[in-house]
Amino acid sequence: MAGHSKWANIKHKKEKTDAQRAAVFTKIGREIAMAVKAGGGDPNTNSKLRDVITKAKANNIPNDNIERSIKKALGGEGANYESVTYEGYGPSGVAVMVETSTDNRNRTAGEMRHYFDKFGGNLGQSGCVAFLFSEKGVIVVLHEDAKDELALMEAALEAGATDFETEDEAYVIYTEPDDLYSVRSALESAGYRIESAEKDKIPSTYVRLENEEEIRKMSLLLEHLENNDDVVEVYHNWENFRE
Repeated sequence: MAGHSKWANIKHKKEKTDAQRAAVFTKIGREIAMAVKAGGGDPNTNSKLRDVITKAKANNIPNDNIERSIKKALGGEGANYESVTYEGYGPSGVAVMVETSTDNRNRTAGEMRHYFDKFGGNLGQSGCVAFLFSEKGVIVVLHEDAKDELALMEAALEAGATDFETEDEAYVIYTEPDDLYSVRSALESAGYRIESAEKDKIPSTYVRLENEEEIRKMSLLLEHLENNDDVVEVYHNWENFRE
């Protein structure tokens, strides 16, 4: 994971305009609806819903909004969304995975294909880049919220974390996907403030772009994907992203 700052990625997600934040609220609302319809409205028995609620809180969505979304889904209101993942390559073979929630597969697939084609990439078949990524829990604690790095690392590993990294402004703690919630809870109980805690897809290899035109196209591809209403998450292995 050297050369690729998880904190830079997370910080970028947090630094959004009001309109972009409103779009994030809408997208997470869809995720809540899909989770409720798949496994019910109790986060204690529905791990997917628990994960989405954790994500919602990390994005500063008020509890009232979360509760309304759950009740709405339990009442059968709203469109029927399904989760569809698209995979492809950006300029110079940068691997890209796009998770979407859609009520119209044809529309979403057409838009994904258009973005990849327009910005120097190509949309591939299912599985063409998934093997390059592994799902992990990612917890971020800012340096200012943990003065003793060693104590934090020991607490994280004791709680079940699998890896620990120090970045310029934050500590990044990795867990197995199913252990994210328990490790986060243990660290909070130990008095640490959690800046972010979400599941992520971590690439095994990275691609560095040196050509200015390729960097421009890759930036535009990610921008268009992230701004699409159907897109929930975008994962990639562009090494010098956000440098």
